[in-house]
Formats: sequence, C-alpha cells, structure tokens
Amino acid sequence: MDIPTAAKTLLEHKGRDIWTITPSATVFQAIQMMSEKNIGALPVVEGTKLVGIISERDYMSKVAIKGKSSKATPVSDIMVRDVVSVGPDQSVSGCLEIITEHRIRHLPVVDGETLLGIVSIGDLVKWTIATQRMTIEQLNAYISGGYSA
Repeated sequence: MDIPTAAKTLLEHKGRDIWTITPSATVFQAIQMMSEKNIGALPVVEGTKLVGIISERDYMSKVAIKGKSSKATPVSDIMVRDVVSVGPDQSVSGCLEIITEHRIRHLPVVDGETLLGIVSIGDLVKWTIATQRMTIEQLNAYISGGYSA
C-alpha cells in the first residue's frame, strides 16, 4: 500500500520537538540527553545545519565496546557524517523504503540545510498502521452500505 503522506505532515502530527547536540559535546552528554528524552538518536548540528547524527548504536560500537571514555570522547569522533536524510515532501512510503534500504532507524527531514525534524521507524510504522486501519474502516462502511455510490 502506497502512503503518499509527506514527511512534513507526519512531523506536524507528531510534533516538532527536536533535540540536538553539537559536535564538540561529549558522547556522555549525548547519551545522557538520549536517556532523558527517551530517544535513540540525536542530530548533530552547527547552528541549524545538520552535520551528523549519533545513535545508541554508535555509542555501543564506537565507544563502549572499544573501552573509550564517553566523558572524554567528543561527539564529532563517533558521529555518522554522511547522514541519510529526506526533504519535507518525501512520502511516508518513500521514507520507509529509505530506512529499510540503509538499515537505519532515524531519518532526518531537512529543507535545504535546515533540520526540520526526525522521523523514526516507529513513527512511520504507526502512521502506516493508522492509514491502513482508516482504509479498512472506509471499505467496511462502503461494503455495509454506509456510503452511496
């Protein structure tokens, strides 16, 4: 089922709260913020420009497992610099394809170089389920005579 809803519409519905961190912050500060906000990734920004992303997975594979100190390691040392992102008009279906293809869980939405928000795999799946549920309800209403032809 193709879901043409734009990423910007999804951001409007889920809310535009976005937490970010700078490249010079420590990894400890990043994981502390992720824990406090109950999120799995943080966009790394300089001003409003997205320059990277750091996730729990980055922390585990690049700091914890290698015995580095999270308090001494800057975010810039472990962040993903080549960030996969989408524009505000990318469809929910397109976002799901990108997340699946790149095996990522968080997809920044950018307009030019400005970060608008992040959609997670959870956000996309929730939207897809809600859309399918609405379609099923409409079809059931049509079949049972709730709509005229």
